[in-house]
Amino acid sequence: MARSIEKVAVFGLGKVGELVADLLTRARFTVVGYDAAPREALGFAAHAVDVSDAEAVRKALTDVDAVVSCLPYHLNIAVAEAAYDTGAHYFDLTEDVPTTNRVLELSQKRPESAFVPQCGLAPGLIGIVGASLAEGFEQIRSIELKVGALPQNPTGLLGYAFNWSAEGVVNEYLNDCEVLRSGRRQMVPAMSEKERVFIGGIELEAALTSGGLGTMCQTFEGRVHRLDYKTLRYPGHFQQMHFLFEELNLRDRREDVGRILVEAKPPVNDDVVYLHAAVEGSKDGQSFRENYVRGYAPLEIDGRTWRAISWTTAASAVSVVELVADGVLPHAGFVRQEDIRLADLFGTTSGRLFADHGKVTR
Repeated sequence: MARSIEKVAVFGLGKVGELVADLLTRARFTVVGYDAAPREALGFAAHAVDVSDAEAVRKALTDVDAVVSCLPYHLNIAVAEAAYDTGAHYFDLTEDVPTTNRVLELSQKRPESAFVPQCGLAPGLIGIVGASLAEGFEQIRSIELKVGALPQNPTGLLGYAFNWSAEGVVNEYLNDCEVLRSGRRQMVPAMSEKERVFIGGIELEAALTSGGLGTMCQTFEGRVHRLDYKTLRYPGHFQQMHFLFEELNLRDRREDVGRILVEAKPPVNDDVVYLHAAVEGSKDGQSFRENYVRGYAPLEIDGRTWRAISWTTAASAVSVVELVADGVLPHAGFVRQEDIRLADLFGTTSGRLFADHGKVTR
């Protein structure tokens, strides 16, 4: 059966975008990449484009079937609107709520195209795992979702390295978090409700952060008593961040804080991505808790080693493109991450990377 998507544009060829393009090529898509600066010696065609130039973005999408935006969150809406104008299927990695709301609006105006935001790790893969675990329960008391992208060998009081966007990290620490409490949606402060978590004998701490649930609170409202997303860090991290934002009064200087943190804790190659999902409720009339715990290390793909945060994010996004292209997911309308079955994701070329790696042993 012919795929509904054959040619894909990738906007943003940074830490994740280049691998998204490579994995799409590996999954037998024709790929063209776009970045602010010219890129050479890539395994696919690449061109420079100014995303602020609406006409240039629309021109880039006129002869493709789909676009994956790997740009900073504040640039995604321009690409989504260009996809709407040209009829291209749209995918992104955003955790930004206003961006997702705009994508939802566009999907309702052009129902013949697929609009699939939030295809990264959180939101994204973690929601797929949580919803898939929940399928086996008759009644669901709680869904607890946690993700941490960390250095394997931390140093200092923060115990962290900024392998991901500093802008995104600061926002998730400061923006209020949507959760379900007593089955209803609520907004609660970020970096609250801390708890201890152990994965493979390693002690971590977890606290609420914003954006990781995507649309899950809307989907599960009234069906689940408690639902939340927390970020995993090494012990003591959130205390240091509280000192930075509150005691030093830097809450309103997000850009400055981002620059300071990246200079203090630059990216590392030896990172690890921890994923922890748990569902509690009743199965066969009895109370039960099911856990899904993984720890993903850097991975060699086609002779090149990629950081854990890069390949897990890219593989999740490309898996979703594959599922839409192959007709497993709808190729029209708004697609939520929690509508995707984990078993289906594992069946894709890129999803098999998750099936083959990440099991945690003690």
